[in-house]
Amino acid sequence: MRRILHTESSNGWGGQEIRILREAEGMRLRGYEVILAVAKGGGLIAKARSAGFLVYELSFKKKSALWTVMQLVRIILKERIDLVNTHSSLDAWLGGIAARLTSKKIIRTRHLSTAIREGLNSRLLYKSLADFVVTTSSSIIPVICDQSKRCITSCRCIPTGVDPSRIKVDMQKVSAFRAQLGLKPNDLLAGTACFVRSWKGIKDLLKAAELLKDLSCLKWIVVGGGYVDEYKLLADKMNLSSTVFFTGHLESPFEAIAAMDIFLLLSTAHEGISQASLQAAYLEKPLITTPIGGLPEVCLNEKTGIIVPVCSPEKVQEAVLRLKNAPLERLNMGKRAKELVEKKFTLTQTLQEMDEVYQSLLNSSSP
Repeated sequence: MRRILHTESSNGWGGQEIRILREAEGMRLRGYEVILAVAKGGGLIAKARSAGFLVYELSFKKKSALWTVMQLVRIILKERIDLVNTHSSLDAWLGGIAARLTSKKIIRTRHLSTAIREGLNSRLLYKSLADFVVTTSSSIIPVICDQSKRCITSCRCIPTGVDPSRIKVDMQKVSAFRAQLGLKPNDLLAGTACFVRSWKGIKDLLKAAELLKDLSCLKWIVVGGGYVDEYKLLADKMNLSSTVFFTGHLESPFEAIAAMDIFLLLSTAHEGISQASLQAAYLEKPLITTPIGGLPEVCLNEKTGIIVPVCSPEKVQEAVLRLKNAPLERLNMGKRAKELVEKKFTLTQTLQEMDEVYQSLLNSSSP
């Protein structure tokens, strides 16, 4: 049995951590033994242990870097690890060094679409400390290859696909969700689902809502936890408290997404191929997104949705108004969105492509 070690120095719980866990679960079913080394207090720890994985808690901090490398070396040797998969910046350094010290192959998964630091940093992190680079958005591959001088054949975009078996919605619960918001049958609900951060474009969503607040049949919703309070306060200052709803974190967001008529993700940076946009697409929602990272790979302009410029609430206003007034267009975009996900962005496809990368590296390291 081949043994894979995932390292993760992020302590959050978002799309990146969910990808790691889903991939680990899928690869376990394919016959791999998967072990994780996660930053102390990380959001992945409890969920991975609950799923039956062995998880080591380490201090991924610069001041303890040497000690952490030694611990990772011990884990690699003790657990007879065959391949190390790193995910965030600091664990990519420390996990990569530990893997090199033990002569193990390394996959560096890059979850974000933001530019990497030029010069020696990128050459070390994406070439010397990686045998293969996996990205979640094809847009970042040329940048990585150019800055790290890595051959493009050793990079591959493998988006985080959705698992249709997990996206189950009860239409009675969807109707009840809309009723709890006080929506009337003909009201239109436009919204987003994300871990609320500064770059998720929530301010632009609120400004668009303000521009359209005279339309009493149009409501807005922000689904997700994170830095919600500051945007709730901003919405109150903009007199949007009766127009924009905030749910906070929902353990399962699918009924809330299914309750939307239009799904928006107005990110200004840091996006791969968004899980939320894939989930919304699978639930047949027309999309409005910015052209950041991998978003245009799901929001195909004029086919599955409408792409708007970054930080352009006026264009968001126009797009929402257009779709509001074109129910047939909303329906057709939603159907095409689901077809796209089923064709290109399922978890089965993600696992198959990752398995191919694993096998390629493991076979090349066999004696």
